[in-house]
Amino acid sequence: MTNTTAPAIDLTELITQTSTALSSADTDAATVRFGVQATLAAGTNTQVEITAGKHEFTIDEPPALGGENVGANPVEHLLAALAACQVITVKVWAAKLGLAVDDVKVELAGPIDLRGFLGVDADVRPGFGQIEVTTRILGPEPAEAYDELIRKVEAHCPVLDNLTAGVPVRTTITAG
Repeated sequence: MTNTTAPAIDLTELITQTSTALSSADTDAATVRFGVQATLAAGTNTQVEITAGKHEFTIDEPPALGGENVGANPVEHLLAALAACQVITVKVWAAKLGLAVDDVKVELAGPIDLRGFLGVDADVRPGFGQIEVTTRILGPEPAEAYDELIRKVEAHCPVLDNLTAGVPVRTTITAG
């Protein structure tokens, strides 16, 4: 789905104002907390209703993994999060660097060996073996003008950072 109307927000001005405000802010003032809630849909095996702020969506698995395929599965959402974050980070950093970007296209894919997920082989990890990211930036600038942009995206994309540098995860599970 492509938005054919011009953006209503001047991204360059917004980023400049926000960056200026954050440069004098302390850690607490500059920190935004995001969260989601997940609930198993009643009467289903793998259908999960997600609430993220004011947004709601469904995550499910394909029939081969016990689901009804009514939504993308969790690892597809992980790939989608990385793809979207790459696109947004390109646009933000292009604005910061004063580069014109007409479009950004990102494709991601990766193999998951289900023996790890299902516990068939303890030596096989349950997640992706790797993720391949192909990003194409379209715009009027010469290709070499985008080199710094690409470095900035790789250094500042939050989802890429979480996947490559890792993030501590503290889990609390209760039963009953």
